Amino acid sequence: MPVQKFRSIEEMNAAPLHVSANADFDRFLRHCARYWKIAPRVYPRGVVKFRSIEDMRHPDR
Repeated sequence: MPVQKFRSIEEMNAAPLHVSANADFDRFLRHCARYWKIAPRVYPRGVVKFRSIEDMRHPDR
């Protein structure tokens, strides 16, 4: 965003606001990054779904 200089408060108030088209999406990405820093993914240790390779190959048994 470029820097603007004004000679008076009236000139500053009359200037249009420069809002990025991606401002909402950028805000969403910042919130997602903050969330993952606060609550990181935790994966359980060990085997979760299958007890052995045979159970994985033959789930019907």
